[in-house]
Amino acid sequence: MSEMNTPVTPGPRRSRTPKKTSKWTYALVLLMFLFVCFSYYVYQIVYTPNVENKGEPVYVLIPRGATYEQAMDSIEAKKVIIDKLSFRFMAKWMKYPQLVKPGRYELENGLTNYHLIAKLRSGDQDPVKLTYTNVRLKKDLAQKLSTFIDASPKEIDSLLNSPSFTRKLGFDTTTILTMFIPNTYEMYWTTSAEEMMERMKKEYDKYWTPARVAKAEKQGLTKKEVSILASIVQAEQGMHPDERPRIAGVYLNRLKKGMLLQADPTVVFATGDFTIRRVLNVHLRTDSPYNTYRNKGLPPGPINLPSITSLESVLNPEQHNYIYFCAKEDFSGYHAFATNEADHRRNAARFHAAMNARNIMK
Repeated sequence: MSEMNTPVTPGPRRSRTPKKTSKWTYALVLLMFLFVCFSYYVYQIVYTPNVENKGEPVYVLIPRGATYEQAMDSIEAKKVIIDKLSFRFMAKWMKYPQLVKPGRYELENGLTNYHLIAKLRSGDQDPVKLTYTNVRLKKDLAQKLSTFIDASPKEIDSLLNSPSFTRKLGFDTTTILTMFIPNTYEMYWTTSAEEMMERMKKEYDKYWTPARVAKAEKQGLTKKEVSILASIVQAEQGMHPDERPRIAGVYLNRLKKGMLLQADPTVVFATGDFTIRRVLNVHLRTDSPYNTYRNKGLPPGPINLPSITSLESVLNPEQHNYIYFCAKEDFSGYHAFATNEADHRRNAARFHAAMNARNIMK
């Protein structure tokens, strides 16, 4: 038998001993696990929406000089922050405690911690829409304006009554209200009282275009006088603006004829009793420069803040020969007009009879 055919008997198989896992491997796996968890947590803190306002606009006011804690308390008081802990963590991580800025900020639905803190620390305010209507007195205007900017009614009222400040704007303390053109203006809550007044002067100048100035001159009026007359027109016709150009025409006709305006709203303003519904002889005797039954021409200042519609009615009055008017007896809010005193007396008698029938004494 040849060697090639001799079977080879395999030797005994060696058993393999498993290698021991290094403790460094365990440590590495643990670190990787912790890193993934931490990364996920950071991602949640940074990028997950953390503001829920339920569809209603929510704003926070952070006043000048507010501390970090005061700012955070103001924000959390709005009850729209979902996770306060993560919000505070992010605020400190982004150094917001050292960068608190005053302002009015919208807490928009769906904002993440990162975007909200970035907005707050950069002072990226949301503007307010400043409006003012139905104002008679300076103190009323000061009160309304103070709700839109970070200034007290006292600060604003002080400027309105300051001879030096009003003179700087081209007015005096009596005519300063003619500077305010009622409209909607955007400005920041942190606007100071002085800045707000200067902004209103710019808006006034913007309104008074050369074309409007020319229309005022055509009526024989200055810009201030247009506002004063418009305030009377508005007080006479508050319900139906479409009638204001006709009423403006009546007063302009009276001014051109040298007649007393005899505007009831000026008498009410002179008395200071704005509950008066029926002007009586006792009211007509009121001693005041605003009483146009006793003083010729326009009063020294406006009796309210006239709207743009009222201003335009004076600049574009209806051309007619009426010099009298009184309220219609149907209480529709419209007026009966007359070109002579006899017709006016008949119109007035019908209205007074209707007032007596309703027992309206005041």
